[in-house]
Amino acid sequence: MILSLEKFRETLDANRGLTIRTLQAFPEDKLFTYSPVEPLRPFSEMILEVLDVERGYTRGIALGDWEYTQPYAGVSSKADLLKACQETQESVRNWWHEITEERLAVVEKDPFFGGEMSHFDRLQYALENEIHHRGQGYIYLRLLGIEPPFFYER
Repeated sequence: MILSLEKFRETLDANRGLTIRTLQAFPEDKLFTYSPVEPLRPFSEMILEVLDVERGYTRGIALGDWEYTQPYAGVSSKADLLKACQETQESVRNWWHEITEERLAVVEKDPFFGGEMSHFDRLQYALENEIHHRGQGYIYLRLLGIEPPFFYER
């Protein structure tokens, strides 16, 4: 492993901070409704997916309890979406101390999306998924005439 578990968690937290600032930049009425073209989704839906994936993977890796739930599916305000981000981050931090480097090396069939991968690869996927959707959020903001947060400010 190139990064320690603690450093990897710091990387995830820094990315989440930037994603939250991206979410905060959206006007509330556009956060839940705007998408530039079909079949793209509003940014709020992408954020909910990011939270669900991170929550499901981290819980499964830490506890061996694989459950892909959507606890925030009914969220319809920016304040509630920000709260969902905070609650997910707190849950992940609580589970994180159960994760070991040995556990991250375990390769298993993915209970959510199929295929085999290591638990580290799952966390890497969750991070890349968040970065991908945040990039879409940046494009949405620019199309709305809003300057997104500076990428380099973590």
